[in-house]
Amino acid sequence: MKIFLALTVLMLALGSAQGIAQNYPAKQLRIIVPYPPGGGTDLAARLIAQKLTETLGKTVIVENRAGANGNIGTDAMAKAAPDGYTLGMATPGPVTAGKSLYPNLPYDPERDLSPVILVNASPNVLAVHPSVPARSVKELIALAKNRQLHIAASTIASVQHLLAEMLNHATGARMEVITYKGGAQAATDVAGGQVEALWSVLPAALPFIQGDRLRVLAVASDKRTALLPQVPTMGEAGWPAVIGTAWNGVVAPAGTPKAIVDLLAQEIGRSLHLADIKERFTASGMEAIGGTPDEFGAFLRAETTKWARVVKAANIKIE
Repeated sequence: MKIFLALTVLMLALGSAQGIAQNYPAKQLRIIVPYPPGGGTDLAARLIAQKLTETLGKTVIVENRAGANGNIGTDAMAKAAPDGYTLGMATPGPVTAGKSLYPNLPYDPERDLSPVILVNASPNVLAVHPSVPARSVKELIALAKNRQLHIAASTIASVQHLLAEMLNHATGARMEVITYKGGAQAATDVAGGQVEALWSVLPAALPFIQGDRLRVLAVASDKRTALLPQVPTMGEAGWPAVIGTAWNGVVAPAGTPKAIVDLLAQEIGRSLHLADIKERFTASGMEAIGGTPDEFGAFLRAETTKWARVVKAANIKIE
């Protein structure tokens, strides 16, 4: 009898999920961005929202829910109804590194979020103010061992913050890490000479690099970027372990019907191959990626494991 009841409940649940998927979408959708308007994550969300509005035939709005280094907006994604009408932009801090950094995170990224698609990725660059007498990573490390230097990064728990800690740990340098409320402010202060060095996602630093207000020493990726082909990777500079890419992805609340997740991945993936989207990303220093929900899930697990090792090795603690 118990087995019969369990099978009945399961069949009803499956039937309900299939019915939702068949009628989807029936109303407006929203994409939660866990940061203020104007950044790279917000740009990606608005481009996706525009294309989904066109292909799904329903309005898709972007809702900015900033705060707590992305954790507030990500928590809102995790706690939303799993009906396919609330999506969220995932980034490294709140979705992968945060699990190791915050002892009281109000959600579990692996348990509470369903991967949809990896949207884009952008290299991080190590740069200095032109007045700093270092033209390579080795020269910067030597300088940092002889005098106090400061290195700026965007928000606490961001990839840039972790890269700064990784660089100190890997090289024995002790540059004081200064975190900001966003990457644009960090890049502006280094370009203005208030801070000597910077870890930055490429889009935030690119205008200052092109204006000769920042000198780039290396990119923290496994290959050089086409936008700065003359700049070596951290591996080429001598520290292959100091690697970390900024990326944006789309997630849904856990329990969202698979058919809806697959449909969204398919539609978003198709838009990432459109010339106008690729051009907007490329101009901003980002590369369109795409892929399946399973591939994005595997990527998130690998990133979570990687950053857990970094946080433990560098003994990074955030209250």
